[in-house]
Amino acid sequence: MERHQIIDAMTGLKPYGTHKGVARRDLHPGLESWPPRPESTLSGPAFGTRATRISSLDEVSKERPELLGLSFDAVTIETAVARCLEFCRAPRTSHAVITANAYHLCMMRHDPELALACRAAHLTVADGMSVVWALRASGQPLPERVAGVDLMARLLAAAGDYRLRVYFLGARREVVTDLVKTCRVRYPGVEIAGFRDGYFGPKDHQVIVEEIRASDAHILFVGMPSPFKETWCERHRERLCVPVIMGVGGSFDVLAGYIRRAPRWVQSLGLEWFWRLLMEPRKLWRRYLTTNCEFVWLAGREIVARHLGRKPAIEGHK
Repeated sequence: MERHQIIDAMTGLKPYGTHKGVARRDLHPGLESWPPRPESTLSGPAFGTRATRISSLDEVSKERPELLGLSFDAVTIETAVARCLEFCRAPRTSHAVITANAYHLCMMRHDPELALACRAAHLTVADGMSVVWALRASGQPLPERVAGVDLMARLLAAAGDYRLRVYFLGARREVVTDLVKTCRVRYPGVEIAGFRDGYFGPKDHQVIVEEIRASDAHILFVGMPSPFKETWCERHRERLCVPVIMGVGGSFDVLAGYIRRAPRWVQSLGLEWFWRLLMEPRKLWRRYLTTNCEFVWLAGREIVARHLGRKPAIEGHK
């Protein structure tokens, strides 16, 4: 099944330009021109009745998989995209999307504000094979890894299909500028609501928030490091009033062509972290050395506890 067919089946929506009498240039930023919303094929209060046309792997379970105090949504990347489109289709309010990896899970133990921001997310996916493997080993299977850079690329493609407005915040000026140029070529339907580099101080925060709010963006991508991007987005989430707010770390550099992505076979082996280490050794060696050791110890302890029927040492959110 093609990507358009998967998204259309999940959301009941069709790409702009495919509806009779609806011209792409006439569509309103608030999505009032979208077709009437049919009975949803996703479950949960945000999506209407229970799914009938999606696979069992994509069903949104009431019992969310949980690891080291963070609950995850057991979804495929297609379902994640569809749910983000549902956020855009619903009455305008902000929704946070977290792509959590081993680094996030370890940092949460030492940073309460980061922990609160991650647990407040409306959609949490596993960005890292180590997280997927740990959840599966603990008897909580996930259908697949949903990498932040892949989800961002899929959302940009969907934004082009549905002519959504996108705002980019983060990275160096030349990187975010080249990213905008790349998106205009690769995803011609995308409307660039605005962009700004990630070099600003606390005195600029409110101005930036108001600028993003005034842009009427449907999706905000924040290409900045953790824990800043998660805590900043959560701190200003309500005021931003952007349907989808997603921190994407270094994805701007990858999609703009400044950093080469690991080959697929490296990703499938769970060694993308090692590839990134080779690309940026000075920046990442200390982080990966400490985080990987800490994650293996903590995740291993929780896996054993779950198999023994004991409560995990770190309580998650429901």
